Amino acid sequence: DAAGHTLLRVDDLAALRAGRIALRSNPADALYGLGGYSISSKSTAGLLRDGAWTVKAGMQGHPGAPWLWSTAGWGVLVDTLGAQVHMHDGTINWTQLSKPDTHFFIITGAPDALFAGLRSLSGAAPLFPKWSLGFINSQWGIDQTELLHIVRKYRALHIPLDAYALDFDWKAWGQNDYGEFRWNTKKFPGGPDGSLKKQLDALGVHLIGIQKPRIGVHTIEGQYASEHDFWFPGLKAEPDYFSHKLVQDLDFDKPAVRAWFFNPALRHSFATGIVGWWNDEADTTPDDTQFMNMQRAEYDGQRKYFPDTRVFSLNRDFYLGAQRYAYALWSGDSKTGFANMAAQRERMLSTISTGEMWWGMDGGGFQGHPSPENYARWIEFDAFCPIFRVHGDHDQRRQPWIYGPKAEVAAVAAMRLRYRLLPYIYSYAWQDHSAGIGVVRPLAMAFPDDAAVRNDIDSWMFGDWLLVSPVMRQGQTRKTILLPPGQWTEWSSGKVYSGAQTVTLPVDARSWADIPLFVRAGAIIPMQPVMEYVGQHPVTQVTVQVFPADTLSAFEYYDDNGNNYAYEQGDYFLQRINTQREAQGVRLSLAPAQGDYKPALQTFLFEVHGIAARAVQASGTPLTRHDSLAALQADAAPGWATGHDRYGPVTWLKLRAGFGQYLLLERR
Repeated sequence: DAAGHTLLRVDDLAALRAGRIALRSNPADALYGLGGYSISSKSTAGLLRDGAWTVKAGMQGHPGAPWLWSTAGWGVLVDTLGAQVHMHDGTINWTQLSKPDTHFFIITGAPDALFAGLRSLSGAAPLFPKWSLGFINSQWGIDQTELLHIVRKYRALHIPLDAYALDFDWKAWGQNDYGEFRWNTKKFPGGPDGSLKKQLDALGVHLIGIQKPRIGVHTIEGQYASEHDFWFPGLKAEPDYFSHKLVQDLDFDKPAVRAWFFNPALRHSFATGIVGWWNDEADTTPDDTQFMNMQRAEYDGQRKYFPDTRVFSLNRDFYLGAQRYAYALWSGDSKTGFANMAAQRERMLSTISTGEMWWGMDGGGFQGHPSPENYARWIEFDAFCPIFRVHGDHDQRRQPWIYGPKAEVAAVAAMRLRYRLLPYIYSYAWQDHSAGIGVVRPLAMAFPDDAAVRNDIDSWMFGDWLLVSPVMRQGQTRKTILLPPGQWTEWSSGKVYSGAQTVTLPVDARSWADIPLFVRAGAIIPMQPVMEYVGQHPVTQVTVQVFPADTLSAFEYYDDNGNNYAYEQGDYFLQRINTQREAQGVRLSLAPAQGDYKPALQTFLFEVHGIAARAVQASGTPLTRHDSLAALQADAAPGWATGHDRYGPVTWLKLRAGFGQYLLLERR
């Protein structure tokens, strides 16, 4: 490292000739990565890695990666499909590698540099469509009539919803002539002709369809698969649990299978409304790349035949490299209840540690029916995950109004907060694509020098500037939270806390409507008005919450059209914002915007907390002052005003977006 300390060394060169990698680190180093947990596996180890660990894709929500890293400032990536890793007292031995002459790579630096290096070596994640960052309602046991009724009720109640994920119901499962790829015309008569899509488009809702890795053996498509040797080797045909007909898994490692899978029937389903992929049950083989390559078939096919529409997918296992194919992981078939909800935290955070930044779960739990309190608290948790989604078993319903008025109020408040934060979340989607770290980060990743947070799963960072610690116990009236070093402001009350200590917050066990959420000093948080779906209205003004600190802080605000891949050719809007508190007041600067995209955005409304300025200089020229926020907003020109809010004194600044600007907010 910079001080000359040895971070990592190859401990046994002879081991390389024997197909092993032997490394030695400081025994005190905290180790992360390698993998996570399936939905049913024991997860008491949390995020730290020690002892023996199997690197694999696994099943039922399991992530895997041949990637081991430490907050001490190093990471190791091994080019292998599967491995055994043995860690003890500073020794790290990799065995059972997939190649006799295996390459491995060592990266050094802080966690952001480690994951930037991992991205460079294993591949960048493309941007998802912007709508996929909104709320997704999944359901098994539904038809067109119920779907339209539910969507219209969301709209009548002004509850945000961007997508509906359909289980087996959407497709002609078990029917001959490519039934696995086409609409079920009995349940969804408006599917094949596009009339259902037209109605849902008008309501701002996208459809996601479940996909399986198996097809019927005694079908036209099954005969084609047999003739072309498409079946997964070593597996026998078995009766399908849903259709009860003989089915067999395809072998997605074969390029010919992947090219065939995005066939004319599936292309027609996409063109008529199934614009997202929910891939399920490709984790039942021992192949680490079966799931990855199933989604690769859909990614490559969609980019070939529908190149102007971004790919989105949910998948039930992960192996590093899959992120290149627009790949999100969900945690599998979880059960309802507070304990099972709480156990999702280490699953999410260990997944992030493997390099998969897009994770979600069956909000509310798949098996069982959550209590109203459990549902409300689960939605609050879910709103601060990368993918925001609910799902339940056959004929379960996960709409907020199902769980009574109190749960509905609490859940909808969390959903609306998520939608207000979409500019912040989408900017971190860009950061994942460009730099390898997304919106959710374990505290150890954000505070690598703080030994107290090494295995903290109770809280996590949501972006650089928000720490969230959702309520996880039934009837909880108080919650103790460890705050990392720094200054923290409680989101809802405005109370300020010093970090490097535990604090205890009251929890509202009656309304269930509170989310323990803290703002880190230095924060720059762009927000937008609440909408019922992404793109419902043009966003002409973004409100930016600013909490200046004594050290310089920055945020890169990002936007694009949210739908296609033009950003790959520079069609985006990227503007860097800096702020710092100093003796004279607060400095705020905006770099000129980069990229060719011209958003609807016209102005930023900065809310600079902790200062009621006496004057504001813009590049040395006084900016126009207004008597109130209302007067400032009524004037089309840039300007400023002061006042008070729950955080104390505040200075509002309205500035034109896209332009380079340098401002000083002078203290009184």
